[in-house]
Amino acid sequence: MVDLTQSFGISASGLKAQAMRLRHVAENVANVDTPGFRRKLTTFEAAAQGGDGMVRLGPDRLDPTDLPKIYAPGHPMAGADGYYAGSNVNIVVELADGREAQRSYEANLRMFDQSRQMARGLIDLLKR
Repeated sequence: MVDLTQSFGISASGLKAQAMRLRHVAENVANVDTPGFRRKLTTFEAAAQGGDGMVRLGPDRLDPTDLPKIYAPGHPMAGADGYYAGSNVNIVVELADGREAQRSYEANLRMFDQSRQMARGLIDLLKR
């Protein structure tokens, strides 16, 4: 029974981590046209509880790639040369990351459901 309850914790930690990853993707997509916005990157770490399979998000990082220079002399943020720093968010990359996070979330949800069904089956057997 301990392994079943541990599987709930593992899948719940995966759900939480992937949900936060989806949130970062949504923030990146929302700021694709925001001048000076740097893409947020998600990192995962093993939770420090004896190597039990739990996962958590690591510290937020910003994408270090250079911001593109956009020529728009009439823009309020443009310098004397007419350029301003755009956003380094690539919408195609964000859509792919979002899809991967969604699939990982669904896999953790299925694992949680399977564990729940196994626990219910065990309880039904113990009732007999």
